[in-house]
Amino acid sequence: MNFARLVDDPWRAVADALDGAAPGIAARTSGSTGEPREVLVGAAAMRASAVATLDRLGGGGHWLLAVPADRIAGAMVLARARVADAEVASMPPGAFTAAGFAAAVSTLPPGRRYVSLVPTQLRRVLADPRAADALASFDAVLVGGAPPGMVLPANAVETYGMTETSGGCVYDGKPLSGVGVRIGVNGRIELAGPMLADGYRDGDDSAFVTDRAGRWFRTSDLGEWDGTRLRVHGRADHVIITGGHNVHPAAVERALADAGVAESIVVGLPDPEWGERLVALVPEGADALDALRGRLDLPRHALPRALARVRTLPRTEAGKIDRSAARDLAAASDLEEHA
Repeated sequence: MNFARLVDDPWRAVADALDGAAPGIAARTSGSTGEPREVLVGAAAMRASAVATLDRLGGGGHWLLAVPADRIAGAMVLARARVADAEVASMPPGAFTAAGFAAAVSTLPPGRRYVSLVPTQLRRVLADPRAADALASFDAVLVGGAPPGMVLPANAVETYGMTETSGGCVYDGKPLSGVGVRIGVNGRIELAGPMLADGYRDGDDSAFVTDRAGRWFRTSDLGEWDGTRLRVHGRADHVIITGGHNVHPAAVERALADAGVAESIVVGLPDPEWGERLVALVPEGADALDALRGRLDLPRHALPRALARVRTLPRTEAGKIDRSAARDLAAASDLEEHA
Protein backbone atom coordinates (compact mmCIF):
# COMPACT_ATOMS: atom_id res chain seq x y z
CA MET A 1 0.00 0.00 0.00
CA ASN A 2 1.12 3.54 -0.72
CA PHE A 3 1.13 6.34 1.83
CA ALA A 4 -1.90 8.58 1.28
CA ARG A 5 -0.79 12.05 0.11
CA LEU A 6 -2.27 14.97 2.01
CA VAL A 7 -1.99 17.20 -1.05
CA ASP A 8 -4.47 14.98 -2.91
CA ASP A 9 -7.22 14.88 -0.27
CA PRO A 10 -6.24 15.46 3.38
CA TRP A 11 -9.53 14.32 4.92
CA ARG A 12 -9.49 11.07 2.94
CA ALA A 13 -5.77 10.54 3.56
CA VAL A 14 -6.11 10.80 7.34
CA ALA A 15 -9.18 8.54 7.34
CA ASP A 16 -7.47 5.92 5.15
CA ALA A 17 -4.37 5.91 7.38
CA LEU A 18 -6.27 5.53 10.65
CA ASP A 19 -8.73 3.00 9.20
CA GLY A 20 -5.98 0.78 7.81
CA ALA A 21 -6.57 1.47 4.12
CA ALA A 22 -3.12 3.11 3.87
CA PRO A 23 0.08 2.64 5.93
CA GLY A 24 0.13 6.34 6.76
CA ILE A 25 0.16 9.80 5.23
CA ALA A 26 2.70 11.61 3.06
CA ALA A 27 2.95 15.14 4.43
CA ARG A 28 4.92 18.03 2.94
CA THR A 29 7.34 19.97 5.11
CA SER A 30 6.77 23.71 5.41
CA GLY A 31 9.50 24.70 2.97
CA SER A 32 10.93 27.26 5.40
CA THR A 33 14.37 25.63 5.13
CA GLY A 34 14.38 25.03 1.37
CA GLU A 35 12.29 22.97 -1.04
CA PRO A 36 9.40 21.12 0.68
CA ARG A 37 9.92 17.38 1.13
CA GLU A 38 7.31 14.69 1.65
CA VAL A 39 7.56 12.95 5.01
CA LEU A 40 6.10 9.47 5.40
CA VAL A 41 4.19 9.48 8.70
CA GLY A 42 2.95 6.04 9.66
CA ALA A 43 -0.52 5.44 11.05
CA ALA A 44 0.95 4.21 14.35
CA ALA A 45 2.92 7.45 14.71
CA MET A 46 -0.20 9.51 14.00
CA ARG A 47 -2.20 7.59 16.56
CA ALA A 48 0.57 7.80 19.18
CA SER A 49 0.81 11.57 18.69
CA ALA A 50 -2.97 12.03 18.88
CA VAL A 51 -3.31 9.94 22.04
CA ALA A 52 -0.39 11.69 23.77
CA THR A 53 -1.78 15.12 22.87
CA LEU A 54 -5.28 14.35 24.11
CA ASP A 55 -3.83 12.89 27.30
CA ARG A 56 -1.87 16.12 27.92
CA LEU A 57 -4.88 18.31 27.15
CA GLY A 58 -7.19 16.40 29.46
CA GLY A 59 -9.24 14.25 27.09
CA GLY A 60 -11.00 14.23 23.77
CA GLY A 61 -12.87 17.20 22.42
CA HIS A 62 -14.19 18.84 19.29
CA TRP A 63 -11.75 20.72 17.04
CA LEU A 64 -11.88 23.81 14.88
CA LEU A 65 -9.74 23.31 11.78
CA ALA A 66 -8.09 26.70 11.21
CA VAL A 67 -4.77 25.62 9.68
CA PRO A 68 -4.30 23.96 6.28
CA ALA A 69 -5.33 20.30 6.35
CA ASP A 70 -2.72 19.40 3.73
CA ARG A 71 0.09 20.11 6.24
CA ILE A 72 0.89 18.13 9.37
CA ALA A 73 -0.69 20.59 11.82
CA GLY A 74 -4.07 20.42 10.10
CA ALA A 75 -3.83 16.68 9.42
CA MET A 76 -3.24 16.03 13.12
CA VAL A 77 -6.31 18.11 14.01
CA LEU A 78 -8.29 15.66 11.87
CA ALA A 79 -6.47 12.69 13.40
CA ARG A 80 -7.05 13.76 17.01
CA ALA A 81 -10.74 14.28 16.37
CA ARG A 82 -11.03 10.90 14.64
CA VAL A 83 -9.21 9.08 17.44
CA ALA A 84 -11.55 10.67 20.01
CA ASP A 85 -14.65 10.21 17.83
CA ALA A 86 -15.17 13.97 17.99
CA GLU A 87 -16.43 16.60 15.53
CA VAL A 88 -14.38 18.96 13.36
CA ALA A 89 -15.66 22.40 12.34
CA SER A 90 -13.95 24.24 9.49
CA MET A 91 -13.22 27.88 8.80
CA PRO A 92 -15.10 29.62 5.99
CA PRO A 93 -13.33 29.39 2.60
CA GLY A 94 -10.79 32.05 1.72
CA ALA A 95 -8.22 33.93 3.77
CA PHE A 96 -8.24 33.61 7.56
CA THR A 97 -10.11 36.45 9.27
CA ALA A 98 -11.07 37.13 12.85
CA ALA A 99 -14.73 37.43 11.83
CA GLY A 100 -14.61 34.08 10.08
CA PHE A 101 -12.99 32.54 13.16
CA ALA A 102 -15.74 33.80 15.46
CA ALA A 103 -18.42 32.52 13.07
CA ALA A 104 -16.80 29.08 12.81
CA VAL A 105 -16.53 28.72 16.58
CA SER A 106 -20.29 29.08 16.87
CA THR A 107 -20.74 25.92 14.76
CA LEU A 108 -18.87 23.68 17.21
CA PRO A 109 -20.98 21.26 19.28
CA PRO A 110 -21.06 21.68 23.06
CA GLY A 111 -18.32 20.04 25.08
CA ARG A 112 -14.56 20.35 25.23
CA ARG A 113 -13.10 22.25 22.29
CA TYR A 114 -9.64 22.74 20.87
CA VAL A 115 -7.97 24.67 18.06
CA SER A 116 -4.49 24.95 16.53
CA LEU A 117 -3.32 28.37 15.34
CA VAL A 118 -0.12 29.93 14.06
CA PRO A 119 1.00 33.16 15.78
CA THR A 120 -0.20 35.41 12.96
CA GLN A 121 -3.72 34.01 13.26
CA LEU A 122 -3.67 34.38 17.03
CA ARG A 123 -2.71 38.06 16.75
CA ARG A 124 -5.62 38.72 14.40
CA VAL A 125 -8.03 36.94 16.72
CA LEU A 126 -6.88 38.78 19.84
CA ALA A 127 -7.19 42.14 18.05
CA ASP A 128 -10.91 41.54 17.44
CA PRO A 129 -13.16 41.63 20.56
CA ARG A 130 -15.74 39.15 19.23
CA ALA A 131 -13.09 36.72 18.04
CA ALA A 132 -11.15 37.08 21.31
CA ASP A 133 -14.29 36.17 23.25
CA ALA A 134 -14.73 33.12 21.02
CA LEU A 135 -11.10 32.13 21.61
CA ALA A 136 -11.64 32.21 25.36
CA SER A 137 -14.24 29.44 25.01
CA PHE A 138 -11.59 26.88 24.01
CA ASP A 139 -10.18 24.48 26.56
CA ALA A 140 -6.81 24.69 24.80
CA VAL A 141 -5.37 26.75 21.95
CA LEU A 142 -2.29 25.10 20.46
CA VAL A 143 0.12 27.72 19.13
CA GLY A 144 2.88 26.41 16.88
CA GLY A 145 4.69 26.90 13.62
CA ALA A 146 6.93 29.68 14.97
CA PRO A 147 7.93 31.31 18.26
CA PRO A 148 4.85 33.29 19.33
CA GLY A 149 6.76 36.50 20.09
CA MET A 150 3.85 37.69 22.21
CA VAL A 151 2.10 37.26 25.54
CA LEU A 152 -0.15 34.22 25.13
CA PRO A 153 -3.68 33.97 26.53
CA ALA A 154 -4.25 31.74 29.56
CA ASN A 155 -5.66 28.84 27.52
CA ALA A 156 -2.80 28.81 25.00
CA VAL A 157 -0.22 26.04 24.78
CA GLU A 158 3.04 26.72 22.95
CA THR A 159 3.96 23.67 20.91
CA TYR A 160 7.24 22.52 19.38
CA GLY A 161 7.56 19.85 16.75
CA MET A 162 7.69 19.30 13.04
CA THR A 163 6.33 17.10 10.28
CA GLU A 164 8.92 14.44 11.15
CA THR A 165 7.47 14.15 14.68
CA SER A 166 3.79 14.07 13.62
CA GLY A 167 3.50 17.70 14.60
CA GLY A 168 3.94 19.12 18.09
CA CYS A 169 5.55 16.77 20.59
CA VAL A 170 6.76 19.24 23.23
CA TYR A 171 4.10 21.39 24.90
CA ASP A 172 5.11 24.45 26.91
CA GLY A 173 8.63 23.09 27.00
CA LYS A 174 7.62 19.67 28.38
CA PRO A 175 7.69 16.56 26.16
CA LEU A 176 4.50 14.61 25.61
CA SER A 177 4.33 11.13 27.12
CA GLY A 178 6.78 8.79 25.39
CA VAL A 179 8.85 11.59 23.81
CA GLY A 180 12.60 11.56 24.36
CA VAL A 181 14.67 14.75 24.22
CA ARG A 182 18.42 15.22 24.17
CA ILE A 183 20.97 17.72 22.90
CA GLY A 184 23.19 16.15 20.29
CA VAL A 185 26.00 17.18 17.99
CA ASN A 186 26.77 20.93 17.98
CA GLY A 187 23.91 21.66 20.38
CA ARG A 188 21.16 20.40 18.08
CA ILE A 189 17.89 19.16 19.55
CA GLU A 190 17.19 15.46 18.97
CA LEU A 191 13.77 13.87 19.51
CA ALA A 192 12.61 10.28 19.93
CA GLY A 193 9.32 8.50 20.50
CA PRO A 194 6.54 6.52 18.86
CA MET A 195 5.37 9.55 16.88
CA LEU A 196 8.51 9.72 14.74
CA ALA A 197 7.89 9.46 11.00
CA ASP A 198 9.11 6.49 8.98
CA GLY A 199 11.33 8.74 6.85
CA TYR A 200 11.24 10.74 3.62
CA ARG A 201 9.73 9.80 0.30
CA ASP A 202 13.01 10.70 -1.44
CA GLY A 203 14.85 8.07 0.63
CA ASP A 204 17.39 10.39 2.26
CA ASP A 205 16.81 9.53 5.92
CA SER A 206 20.16 10.77 7.26
CA ALA A 207 18.38 13.01 9.80
CA PHE A 208 17.08 9.87 11.54
CA VAL A 209 19.77 8.15 13.62
CA THR A 210 19.65 4.92 15.62
CA ASP A 211 21.93 4.11 18.55
CA ARG A 212 21.76 2.26 21.85
CA ALA A 213 19.24 4.82 23.14
CA GLY A 214 16.84 4.14 20.25
CA ARG A 215 15.83 5.94 17.07
CA TRP A 216 16.14 9.72 17.05
CA PHE A 217 15.33 12.59 14.72
CA ARG A 218 18.14 15.13 14.56
CA THR A 219 16.46 18.52 14.14
CA SER A 220 18.02 21.66 12.69
CA ASP A 221 17.25 23.57 15.91
CA LEU A 222 19.54 24.55 18.76
CA GLY A 223 18.34 24.36 22.33
CA GLU A 224 18.89 23.56 25.99
CA TRP A 225 17.48 20.56 27.87
CA ASP A 226 17.68 20.33 31.65
CA GLY A 227 16.03 16.93 31.87
CA THR A 228 12.59 18.42 32.42
CA ARG A 229 12.11 21.41 30.16
CA LEU A 230 13.28 22.17 26.62
CA ARG A 231 14.25 25.68 25.60
CA VAL A 232 14.45 26.20 21.85
CA HIS A 233 16.90 28.85 20.63
CA GLY A 234 16.11 28.57 16.93
CA ARG A 235 17.61 27.05 13.81
CA ALA A 236 21.34 26.39 13.74
CA ASP A 237 21.71 28.07 10.36
CA HIS A 238 19.96 31.19 11.64
CA VAL A 239 22.64 31.99 14.23
CA ILE A 240 24.15 35.43 13.61
CA ILE A 241 27.86 35.87 14.37
CA THR A 242 28.52 39.49 15.26
CA GLY A 243 31.78 40.71 16.78
CA GLY A 244 32.72 37.11 17.55
CA HIS A 245 29.49 36.45 19.48
CA ASN A 246 26.79 33.96 18.49
CA VAL A 247 23.33 35.53 18.64
CA HIS A 248 20.10 33.56 18.29
CA PRO A 249 17.60 35.77 16.43
CA ALA A 250 14.65 34.14 18.20
CA ALA A 251 16.00 35.37 21.55
CA VAL A 252 16.18 38.93 20.22
CA GLU A 253 12.67 38.62 18.77
CA ARG A 254 11.37 37.48 22.18
CA ALA A 255 13.05 40.46 23.84
CA LEU A 256 11.48 42.81 21.29
CA ALA A 257 8.07 41.30 22.04
CA ASP A 258 8.65 41.89 25.75
CA ALA A 259 9.50 45.49 24.87
CA GLY A 260 6.17 45.99 23.12
CA VAL A 261 6.95 45.13 19.49
CA ALA A 262 4.09 42.85 18.52
CA GLU A 263 6.09 41.00 15.86
CA SER A 264 9.57 41.24 14.40
CA ILE A 265 12.17 39.36 12.40
CA VAL A 266 15.87 39.67 13.23
CA VAL A 267 18.47 38.95 10.55
CA GLY A 268 22.17 39.50 10.03
CA LEU A 269 23.59 41.69 7.27
CA PRO A 270 27.27 41.84 6.28
CA ASP A 271 29.26 44.43 8.20
CA PRO A 272 32.95 45.33 7.66
CA GLU A 273 33.57 45.89 11.37
CA TRP A 274 31.35 43.32 13.09
CA GLY A 275 31.22 40.57 10.46
CA GLU A 276 27.45 40.73 10.67
CA ARG A 277 25.23 43.34 12.23
CA LEU A 278 21.81 42.66 13.70
CA VAL A 279 18.93 44.22 11.83
CA ALA A 280 15.36 44.01 13.15
CA LEU A 281 12.42 44.18 10.75
CA VAL A 282 9.54 45.77 12.64
CA PRO A 283 6.09 47.22 11.83
CA GLU A 284 6.03 50.78 10.56
CA GLY A 285 4.64 52.15 13.84
CA ALA A 286 7.35 50.74 16.11
CA ASP A 287 9.35 53.00 18.43
CA ALA A 288 12.69 54.50 17.47
CA LEU A 289 15.66 52.13 17.50
CA ASP A 290 17.57 53.72 20.38
CA ALA A 291 14.42 53.82 22.51
CA LEU A 292 13.86 50.12 21.85
CA ARG A 293 17.49 49.23 22.58
CA GLY A 294 17.13 50.88 25.98
CA ARG A 295 14.23 48.57 26.86
CA LEU A 296 15.74 45.29 25.69
CA ASP A 297 16.96 42.88 28.36
CA LEU A 298 19.86 41.63 26.25
CA PRO A 299 23.66 41.76 26.35
CA ARG A 300 25.15 44.62 24.36
CA HIS A 301 26.30 42.41 21.49
CA ALA A 302 22.74 41.11 20.98
CA LEU A 303 21.14 44.53 20.59
CA PRO A 304 19.94 45.38 17.05
CA ARG A 305 22.16 47.93 15.34
CA ALA A 306 19.54 48.87 12.74
CA LEU A 307 15.79 48.82 12.13
CA ALA A 308 13.96 48.19 8.89
CA ARG A 309 10.37 49.41 9.07
CA VAL A 310 8.09 47.31 6.88
CA ARG A 311 4.38 47.18 6.16
CA THR A 312 4.18 43.40 6.51
CA LEU A 313 6.72 40.83 7.67
CA PRO A 314 7.56 38.12 5.11
CA ARG A 315 6.23 34.67 5.93
CA THR A 316 6.02 31.33 4.17
CA GLU A 317 2.79 29.80 2.88
CA ALA A 318 2.52 27.93 6.19
CA GLY A 319 2.78 31.17 8.20
CA LYS A 320 6.38 30.73 9.37
CA ILE A 321 8.96 33.50 9.29
CA ASP A 322 10.69 33.66 5.91
CA ARG A 323 14.18 34.72 7.00
CA SER A 324 15.66 34.58 3.52
CA ALA A 325 13.05 37.02 2.22
CA ALA A 326 13.45 39.12 5.37
CA ARG A 327 17.19 39.39 4.79
CA ASP A 328 16.65 40.52 1.21
CA LEU A 329 14.03 43.04 2.34
CA ALA A 330 16.32 44.42 5.04
CA ALA A 331 19.20 44.75 2.58
CA ALA A 332 16.99 46.79 0.23
CA SER A 333 15.48 48.99 2.97
CA ASP A 334 16.33 52.46 4.17
CA LEU A 335 17.64 51.42 7.60
CA GLU A 336 17.38 53.38 10.83
CA GLU A 337 20.89 53.05 12.31
CA HIS A 338 21.98 53.06 15.94
CA ALA A 339 23.37 56.46 16.85
